[in-house]
Amino acid sequence: MDFKETLIDKKEVFRGDFLVVEKLKVRLPDGNQGNRDVVRHPGAVALLAFLDSETILLVEQFRMALNKTLLEIPAGKLEKGENPVECAHRELEEETGYKARKMEYLGTIATGAGFTDEKIHIYKASELFQGIKGGDDDEFIEVVPYKLQDVRVLIKEGKIIDAKTISSMMYL
Repeated sequence: MDFKETLIDKKEVFRGDFLVVEKLKVRLPDGNQGNRDVVRHPGAVALLAFLDSETILLVEQFRMALNKTLLEIPAGKLEKGENPVECAHRELEEETGYKARKMEYLGTIATGAGFTDEKIHIYKASELFQGIKGGDDDEFIEVVPYKLQDVRVLIKEGKIIDAKTISSMMYL
């Protein structure tokens, strides 16, 4: 069966600082019409930043949407026209204060294909050396090293619930 839906009409219903919400009217595979709400996102990168072969950097930060502090891998959104690998280098230094001599692309995940076009490109950063921690004025982050085995335990215990962090571990 061909599952493809065909766009009939599109209306922008919200434009924020970097997100756009659209209301779509689509033709369904059976010929009927349906509606879709879609959040347009510029995309992002996330990093498995290795201090050594068994230790990665995680960041703690408050996430207002969940009203909770999460433990997750460093990540950040792509700027307009920015190459994902350049973004990975920039975000690594901004969020952790480290730079990487090696940056290896691992894969891309779709974060919520039922409602957003956001994709996160995952990289492995290694051979780290000290840079300058920066970040956005509204970003408060604590960097914490964790052993990979401990990260796996925290995921299984439900103490790490961040999807990009959990997904990234599948690449190892």
